[in-house]
Amino acid sequence: MRVGVLALQGDFREHLSALNSLPGVVAVPVKRSEEIDQIDALVLPGGESTTIAKLARIFDVFETIKKRIKSGLPVYGSCAGLILLSNQILDGAEGQETFGGLDITSRRNAFGRQVDSFECQIDFNGIGKINGVFIRAPWVEEVGPSVEVLASAHGHPVAVRQGNLLATSFHPELTADLAVHRYFVENICKVAKR
Repeated sequence: MRVGVLALQGDFREHLSALNSLPGVVAVPVKRSEEIDQIDALVLPGGESTTIAKLARIFDVFETIKKRIKSGLPVYGSCAGLILLSNQILDGAEGQETFGGLDITSRRNAFGRQVDSFECQIDFNGIGKINGVFIRAPWVEEVGPSVEVLASAHGHPVAVRQGNLLATSFHPELTADLAVHRYFVENICKVAKR
């Protein structure tokens, strides 16, 4: 399985390393439309959501990604990636765009500024207890009826799934635990191929 990691900005290298540690996965950096057309799944990394969206426009991949999401491409977004998959954003920058696809409203920097970053144990449905690394993290403010909440922290959803889309507020790629990446590959990507 060929999984692309959007390599425009953010912690894409950490996602590449985690995914390439899983059997049967070849993870590659992508930043051009022709590269995105050749992948079986996509990861949107943590970083700065407004910058990633602007760079996606500059590199002329914004509409390609949006189209592939609509066509059912399995996509996982961590932190900024959660915001980029949201249909609605609270506290977004003026004119901020998203690829959309997830029937959620997310709140940018909901847990606070960089100095408010933290780690905590969360119970992830389908995985169990994992360590969540939250860095200027969003949370999910509202979920639509077809969205499954997989984990919560401090009273707010921080991991959600809708069909072929998975998103987390936290950064599993910054830990040695491959559970979330494995969940994405086994429960979303492989299921989508059937």
